[in-house]
Amino acid sequence: MFAITGITGQVGGEVARNLLAAHQTVRGVARDVSKCKAWAERGCHLVSADINNAAALTAAFKGVDGAFVLVPPNFDPSPDFSEARTLAATLGSAFVAARPRRVVYLSTIGAQATRSNLLTQHSIIEQALRKLPMAITFLRPAWFMENSAWDVAPAKNGAIQSFLQPRINRCLWLPLPTSGA
Repeated sequence: MFAITGITGQVGGEVARNLLAAHQTVRGVARDVSKCKAWAERGCHLVSADINNAAALTAAFKGVDGAFVLVPPNFDPSPDFSEARTLAATLGSAFVAARPRRVVYLSTIGAQATRSNLLTQHSIIEQALRKLPMAITFLRPAWFMENSAWDVAPAKNGAIQSFLQPRINRCLWLPLPTSGA
């Protein structure tokens, strides 16, 4: 059995769909399981657990072969990243108590940065989880394709803004297709 946090979202949902397609048993972990009716109909076991509740997470991760964990975004963290430190401790204690055989943590590109920035939240969590006595994989995706939906309207006008590397933000100008293209 595999436990998945964020099953109601794009990424967690995709992980669940792939596991179910591979005939694996899935335990969906959500704050509000009433929003998971479609997952129950697909055969997922559902448990209610808030990402900030170590006891609930321990119960959610107990007896699973693997756990896929993604945390809700925090676009306005405290300057000392106290929320990330608390979340790292909560996840760590839940994993140690529940002992899943393996864990996948959805981090972010740039979590290895040494200069403090918005991504430091994931750096803190990675550093804490790295010390745990189980196999942990940190995924650092750069971008998700659904984020490109934001670019459709500007692209029709010939420009897609990018806030990714290089550090100097530039506008990428694309020629618009001519009719018949």
